[in-house]
Amino acid sequence: MTPATPPATGGPAPATPPAPPADKVDVTALMVPGPLGDQALGDPKAPVTIVEYASMTCPHCQRFYEGPFKTLKTKYIDTGKVRFIFREFPLDALSAAAFMVARCAPPDKFFAVVDVLFDLQQDWAFVNDPGPAMFKVVQPIGFTQDSFNACLDNQKILDGISWVRDRAANTFGVQGTPTFFFNGQRHEGELDAGELDKLLAPML
Repeated sequence: MTPATPPATGGPAPATPPAPPADKVDVTALMVPGPLGDQALGDPKAPVTIVEYASMTCPHCQRFYEGPFKTLKTKYIDTGKVRFIFREFPLDALSAAAFMVARCAPPDKFFAVVDVLFDLQQDWAFVNDPGPAMFKVVQPIGFTQDSFNACLDNQKILDGISWVRDRAANTFGVQGTPTFFFNGQRHEGELDAGELDKLLAPML
């Protein structure tokens, strides 16, 4: 798991101290979406809801998304057993920018942007000039240089992402990425396909 650092996005940090991690959190509170709404996959009536807090610059998140998540989607999400909610927990300003770009895409393209940014994380997240590199990655999805720049100047989107991150830290005790909640039950760090099966079996 990649530990959180003080947010480099939005305004000053909230006065409320972060909540200590708990094995389980209040599901009703967890299901409250942020100002920008939730991005989710799967049947809203699925017996299990997984909420993942992730950072776009987190290698652990990238490895989960590129491997075990694909199994999760095929075996559980696409079959109506799991509802998956993907939430922003940027660990740095660059991750916040990547999430902003995903939010600026049409709603049906959000996961396509996340997918390509994770696929090519090494090409934009760990280079000397990440802005142009990120634009090159998302340009085929439909961004122009003007729309890309306008997106990164959109304070409303940045504020919405910061709200989700701050609430995760202060209300649910999220301290790093990835952090998952399975029907409110916390699991921190990467998961492989076998671990997913073991966690989900008693819930299904």
